[in-house]
Amino acid sequence: MKTTWNIIKAETNRLKGPTNTTINNYQNSPKAFNKYFLSVTENIIHDIRCNNKQGYNINKNPNNYLLNLFHKPFPNTKFKNTSTKDSEKFINSLKIKESSGYNKISKKMLKINAPFISSPLSYICNKSVLSGTFPTRLKYATVKPLLKKGDKENVANYRPISLLTSFSKVLEKIIYDRLLKHIETNNILAVEQFGFRTSSSTKKASCKLTDDILNAINNRMMVGGIFATYRRLSIALITTYY
Repeated sequence: MKTTWNIIKAETNRLKGPTNTTINNYQNSPKAFNKYFLSVTENIIHDIRCNNKQGYNINKNPNNYLLNLFHKPFPNTKFKNTSTKDSEKFINSLKIKESSGYNKISKKMLKINAPFISSPLSYICNKSVLSGTFPTRLKYATVKPLLKKGDKENVANYRPISLLTSFSKVLEKIIYDRLLKHIETNNILAVEQFGFRTSSSTKKASCKLTDDILNAINNRMMVGGIFATYRRLSIALITTYY
């Protein structure tokens, strides 16, 4: 897997050497971390704009793809209200962790107080879904730098970890549950979509790919592969023909 990503980075000109960005007393320099993490995002935006100027066609409206893919429009998404019982169920489904966001309320504390806060929390969730607005305060995150490897005084060796509030996790689970039911009911996702689905995984995608190749070989068919990279995505297309 590591070799595969190195090939992808090399083909997309993203294979770079270590950055000589060092700081003194890294534990007490949040400004240095903040400056470096922001620069990474700005570099990505700059690369995308440069690729666009060089002739890469970036579809600005992904809805056009869905309109061309499906002949009949799907029914509008209708979210049912979240009850107090639903809120308790989603709270109890959270993993028990001591980590917390800026409000210092951990998931463990949230689960202990679930019977007392599920009613007002369900009201807030219903208001959020009805208005189509995610509460701004739930977007705030505590960013902590985590050392990957190498010199501790080089900020390029760190990656940011964003700790969101526990309440935002509950709202995310509620919206995810409603969207997933709508998608599965209307068969919106393609059968080739393996990642981020219940009872499915990228391992199953690899098994299916291997199985298709072996079946083609057993049936004396020729197998051809086309591997392409676009920005950060690696696309593999396997074709079989007589």
